Amino acid sequence: MAPGLPSCRASGRRDADQLPVIAPADTFDADNIAHSNYKTAQTVTPEERMAELVTVSRTDAPLKVRKLGAFLGAEVTDIDLTRPLDDPTVKAVDAALVAHETLVFPRQTISSEDLKRFGRYFGELTVHPFSTNAAETPELIVYDNKEGNPPAATDIWHSDETFRECPPMGTMLCSKIIPEIGGDTCFHSMTAAYEGLSDRMQHFISGLEAVHDFKPFKALFAETEEGWRKLRHFEEIYRPVTHPVVRVHPVSGKKALFVNPQFTLFIKGMEERESRDLLQMLFRVTTVLEHQYRHRWEPNMVVFWDNRSTQHAAVHDYYPQRRLMGRVTIKGERPQGTGEVAKVSELRRFKMPPVMSLKGRAIRQHER
Repeated sequence: MAPGLPSCRASGRRDADQLPVIAPADTFDADNIAHSNYKTAQTVTPEERMAELVTVSRTDAPLKVRKLGAFLGAEVTDIDLTRPLDDPTVKAVDAALVAHETLVFPRQTISSEDLKRFGRYFGELTVHPFSTNAAETPELIVYDNKEGNPPAATDIWHSDETFRECPPMGTMLCSKIIPEIGGDTCFHSMTAAYEGLSDRMQHFISGLEAVHDFKPFKALFAETEEGWRKLRHFEEIYRPVTHPVVRVHPVSGKKALFVNPQFTLFIKGMEERESRDLLQMLFRVTTVLEHQYRHRWEPNMVVFWDNRSTQHAAVHDYYPQRRLMGRVTIKGERPQGTGEVAKVSELRRFKMPPVMSLKGRAIRQHER
């Protein structure tokens, strides 16, 4: 976490039914390999941290990094994720992630313990409150999509879990069984998306904030008394949260768009029509093909992406073929924006004073 950034609470509880742990030995065969946590220094500036990572990546670590896309994506080889990593290697991976935003590690026949150990080098693993988590290790998400168990609505551009006060810094996804046709994952550099906006638009959205919510997961709750009770429980844990529209990366200092059509509801303080039109325009930046990297999976690949600077969308063109994946998500920090936060008076013109702002107004029923 960068200096001065507030810490966030631990991940929320999970009450939903859990899928069983994957049993086949050729998928996630857990072992007891010990792990060591790698933590970034708390006393350096983002600029010093980035310089340190770049220096380490060029000198000490034996990694090979090959660029895959013009704006994001790189393949990392000469690394064995079944074994513990030393600090220079972890720092080199960290530097490559910041520089390339999405990393591909091919030919990694790893277990669930290996995947979790790799994730812990970069921070605390979180528990997704609405996903198909493994029963014994809820920080591991198991996507076993096949006939009778179609994929969830992940084919929408998004950064993971922005409904949290502190969204994840990164996500790791490991492939085990891949459909013969289809099942790709698309990534988009939101750094490039921001840099592609005009100067006028960059200036306009600086200081804006948007409200995020776990809206796509609300359909998972049954329309029964018990379902409504559980939904209210999670609505209390994950209340709508405000994030900057333009986020500053805590390591590189680069600016990135931080709104997405899956979790972002509206621009805070802005009139609904203007908010809707502005968000739709910002959502459409992911259609710029040059800023994309489309990943074609093979078995035993690990992809590690930076949620602070990318969005992704899964391509649902393989059902009912089987696609078996494992995922861990790494806790992040509260997003920090650019410039002074915009005032409501700058964002909206009222025809008359808002009713609830007046002291002499009539009392309403819900206030009694």
